[in-house]
Formats: sequence, structure tokens, C-alpha cells
Amino acid sequence: MPTVDLDIRDKRLSDIIPAAAEIEAISAGHRFLEGPVWHPYEKHLRFSDILGNATLQWSEADGLSVYRANSHMANGNTYDREGRFLSCHHASSRVTRMDDEQTMTALASHYEGKALNSPNDIVVKSDGAIYFTDPPYGREGKVGIPRERELDFNGVYRLEPGSNALTLLTADFNRPNGLCFSLDETRLFINDTPESLIRVFDVEADGSLANGRLFAETSGDGPGGPDGMKIDSAGNLYCCAAGGLHIFTAEGTLLGRLRTPMQVTNFTFGDEDLRGIYLTGITTLYRVRARIAGIPLF
Repeated sequence: MPTVDLDIRDKRLSDIIPAAAEIEAISAGHRFLEGPVWHPYEKHLRFSDILGNATLQWSEADGLSVYRANSHMANGNTYDREGRFLSCHHASSRVTRMDDEQTMTALASHYEGKALNSPNDIVVKSDGAIYFTDPPYGREGKVGIPRERELDFNGVYRLEPGSNALTLLTADFNRPNGLCFSLDETRLFINDTPESLIRVFDVEADGSLANGRLFAETSGDGPGGPDGMKIDSAGNLYCCAAGGLHIFTAEGTLLGRLRTPMQVTNFTFGDEDLRGIYLTGITTLYRVRARIAGIPLF
């Protein structure tokens, strides 16, 4: 396996990804991968092939299988605090939950009577509240089904625990995409793909957002804009963007980039110790072993 290609801006990057680490192609030949998520107890990875219209599952023991055919062009995925699988769907403009292996429940599909654009990425706070972004990519031809929009803005939303009441948190993004909480959940990071930036908001006691401000800008050679985003157990922030995976400190200092063989859309932490970084390239799933672990989703 080839060793990683690191664009080092700060020597602290080596505390996260060693120069001798290898990048491994786990599964290739897909159409447009997204939404990887690791099950911390069953030890498998689920991820979306948007254009293949399927949710796939991979594990070291069992290899690759189809978890859900006809996924309604699922994009971002996660688990809630009860271990139920959540997905954002381009084709149906919904956020759904799998209550068991057969039963899917729609959690959000409309805002004030108008269909959502195409929910994209999704995170769950420790209190059970669900936050998701809603750009229009799923209503366009590249990774969706072309159709007219009903909303004239691209929002970020919150679903209330228990009632699933939908609240619009902000509508002042160009195209909001990846999002993640800080370690203590007092801040929510949201990136904006066309603007090549990451913003951060304070999370209020009622779950609303305040004091939006610039956290970091992403730049560099190679394809891609800010997309999938998460933090590790030390609070460092990782964002798929131009040329690979950009890694920042909790304060916004860029440590460098993990350059990747192709554009990467998203990633997650996995393996027994949560030190495997699983990256979804457009057609290939990759893995790199890191020195710092991620955070289990439940």
C-alpha cells in the first residue's frame, strides 16, 4: 500500500497522522460515495452510493454487502443516541430513521408546507436533537433528480427530541453542507461549499444558534470544496475539501492536509479503536490509520 501524501503546515500534524501511515483502498468501482458511518458495537461501516442508489455495508469480517437497495439516493448518514440509523435522501427530500431493519420513519420532509430542498448531512446532539443541512444538490442533475425547488433558501434545521418539531436555525448560507459539534457541544461548525469556508455558532440552551462567525477558510490544489466534517477525541476538526482531508486545531489553525488519490466527499472514524479514518472518494472507499481516535456516535 502507498504511504500517505501529507501537506504539512504545522508539525503537530504528525501527532495525528504519521508520515509512514499507509492509505488503503477498501472498495472501488462505485459511482458517487458519501455518508460513511461506523457502528461502534457491531463493527461495520455503512456508506451511501448516491448515484448507485444504495446504502452499502462493509466490515473486515464480512466484506462488502448491500444494506439497503433503492436508498432514495441517500447522502449523509449517522446514528441517533439509541443506535437507530438516520439518513438524508436526495431523491425524496427527506430525513429518515430506521426503527428496525424493516421500518423506516420519515422525520422531516417539509418546512412550513414546502418540500425541503435535499437534506445533505446530519448530526445528533447528546440530548437527542437532530441537526441537518439542506442545500439543493439533490434537485440537480449531477447527484440528484432535476426538479423545481419549493423553498427559496438553503437552510440548517433542528429536529426537537421526542416531538420531531422542525426549527429553521439559519438561512444565510450559500450552500450549507457538513456540520459537527465541538467536544462540549457548546459550538456547532457548519461549512459552506461554494464559499470554501467553515463557520462556527454558539449553541444556546434551547438548541438554537447564535453569534455565527468565521472559523476557517479552506484552500489548496485539487478538486473539492468543504464537505464532510467531524472532530476527533482531542477536539481537532477535520474537513474534506480541496485536494483531500484538511485538519485544524479546535481554535482554527490549519495543521495541514492529507492529500488523497481522488476527491473525497466525507469520512468517519472506525475500527476497534476508532483510529481508522474511512474516506469516501467519489468511486473508492479508503482507510488511513491515525494516532488520535474519533468519538463513538452512541
